[in-house]
Amino acid sequence: MKPINVGLLGIGTVGGGTFTVLKRNAEEITRRAGRPIQITVVADKNLELARTVTGGMCRLTDDAFAVVSDPEIDIVIELIGGYGIAKELVLKAIENGKHVVTANKALLATHGNEIFAAAQDKGVMVAFEAAVAGGIPIIKALREGLTANRIEWIAGIINGTTNFILSEMRDKGLPFETVLKEAQLLGYAEADPTFDVEGVDAAHKLTIMSAIAFGNSMNFDKVHIEGISKLDAADIKYAEQLGYRIKLLGITKRTAEGVELRVHPTLIPEKRLIANVEGAMNAVLVKGDAVGPTLYYGKGAGAEPTASAVIADLVDVTRMHTADPEHRVPHLAFQPGAMVDLPILPMSEVITSYYLRLRVEDKPGVLADITRILADQQISIDAMMQREPDEGEEQTDIIMLTHRTREKNVDAAISRIEALAVVKGKITRLRLEELL
Repeated sequence: MKPINVGLLGIGTVGGGTFTVLKRNAEEITRRAGRPIQITVVADKNLELARTVTGGMCRLTDDAFAVVSDPEIDIVIELIGGYGIAKELVLKAIENGKHVVTANKALLATHGNEIFAAAQDKGVMVAFEAAVAGGIPIIKALREGLTANRIEWIAGIINGTTNFILSEMRDKGLPFETVLKEAQLLGYAEADPTFDVEGVDAAHKLTIMSAIAFGNSMNFDKVHIEGISKLDAADIKYAEQLGYRIKLLGITKRTAEGVELRVHPTLIPEKRLIANVEGAMNAVLVKGDAVGPTLYYGKGAGAEPTASAVIADLVDVTRMHTADPEHRVPHLAFQPGAMVDLPILPMSEVITSYYLRLRVEDKPGVLADITRILADQQISIDAMMQREPDEGEEQTDIIMLTHRTREKNVDAAISRIEALAVVKGKITRLRLEELL
């Protein structure tokens, strides 16, 4: 049978891994796809690198627009990244009637609504398994494996850099800045780690998963985002003493009032499986009404793990290449005409539990003043720990865990408590999820 011809845009880490795995497992992949899949042209500005990786086995060019306009190409793989030229290339490929496979979570989170609408109009597929959690097939699980379920919530460790940093901070008791430097030396963190450590990368991925889970539009601009750069090693230690681990989670929940869409450091009970995901690994926990909680774990980045997802998309597109567009799996799981526009809850309206750390003067009556303010805001305490001050020290830490309450109530309570003369400095506030 005639092979499917693929044009690869970008042959960096993931592109090189894709070329290597496709070549190595060609026979197996052909048996699964029903016809050979071959990369016939590679576009990259670094032609010398492209020549080294491909070994002269395909055509090379430094003009990506020539690839998306090539009438011989059936599928375009976009691995360039970013929002600018990548968006132009993807839209041009769609306009030319080509299917697209991409790992570009930033592009889809910010421009996915436009891209999927264009693909729908042209009757082509845009596949993006590699855009979320690397080699973990979470998109396929959400879009196909869990279609019988009403998805209730998703909570994911979806950035390996931050998970590595938090694991090292917990294991070694080191501050964030020290561990970040270690992560950079080991290649887990970029020279400019902002997108990772400030939660933006996780927010891109969460936006995509939320849209698939609830049949909603992409709403990246409405995600509440907090990173880990201001996280204190002391809070990791205190959380562990209380039986919790701190992870940077992407969380999306469907509630009666709207959809929660948030990324932030989160306390999780240490007995939960996801709390024990260490190093640079990823894990996504999905709660469906019929199936209950399901956990997906694996490598969230790297050449071959991500290539695994790219090639899985190639196989899917190849299988459905000649199918009537009406009978393909919809891009975001729900039929295009059945998509909804659910409101995204502002963070002030989110209901969850909280970890509060207060630095206070060590004197009688302090706790009574604090608990009175919490009671005024209808916040009840679930657990509390007070560190014994060192000899001669006049201040101490009080750590409180609250029952579930609305965020705006906690904001109001913090404002009042920080105004007390006996409270020193700012209160540390982290959110807590039981994930049941």
